[in-house]
Amino acid sequence: MSLDDRTLGELREIAGRYPEARSGLLPMLHLVQAVQGRVTPEGIEACAEILDISPAEVSGVATFYTMYKRHEVGDYHVGVCTNTLCAVMGGDAIRARLEEHLEIGNDEVAEKRQGDARTVSLEHVECNAACDYAPVVMVNWEFMDNQTPESAVQMVEALRAGHEVRSTRGPRLCTWREAERVLAGFPDGLVDEGPTAGAASLAGLEIARERGWTAPDPGVSATEDDVADDKQEAVARADTGRAEAETVEQTTDSATSGERANEKGDDRG
Repeated sequence: MSLDDRTLGELREIAGRYPEARSGLLPMLHLVQAVQGRVTPEGIEACAEILDISPAEVSGVATFYTMYKRHEVGDYHVGVCTNTLCAVMGGDAIRARLEEHLEIGNDEVAEKRQGDARTVSLEHVECNAACDYAPVVMVNWEFMDNQTPESAVQMVEALRAGHEVRSTRGPRLCTWREAERVLAGFPDGLVDEGPTAGAASLAGLEIARERGWTAPDPGVSATEDDVADDKQEAVARADTGRAEAETVEQTTDSATSGERANEKGDDRG
């Protein structure tokens, strides 16, 4: 499926946001996914032409980041974190339960059953960057915190049925393509919907307030003289440490040479 004129215009719009046009490649690829559901050869060619770079350069970026897909995903793409903390808290069990329930493996799309309104895909991810709410599942990059195998199954069933599901720290869940359009830089008006932070994320801030801790004043910075003195002190320390090491090494070598000379003298005697 080729890209229409509207999409090509929006790709050029994204490229025009940046002093260096190629800096817009990441959101451009998200727009391609918003329109075509994945990064297609046509999308790669279009991005390359607009940015005046080679398709190989675009493909290199598209295959480096896991958020870009070269194959179709579901309307709701579910990512289960199984990194250390989430795994300890039950992430592996959630992933295994969803694979069994959906009858799919990693990065696959579950079959759309009769009566299903939407499709769901599943991915094992290394970290959702939400360790304070482990185990965490993401749906189209929105957080679903403190999950269990049972709650995860209930969630995917609600998604497949077309019911409204809300993230625990964000808005109601939108489809994969809608989310990709937002990542391309075209707001959907949901930025202020739902909570943005929870008690676990704010615990450190509360402790700081209780104890009167404050951050350094950003308006106070080191002067050039201070920076120069720090650099000179660091160099002096490095030179002193190097000299000490060399002295120890020379002393050791001298002692060893003396011992060898004595041994030779004894042999001659």
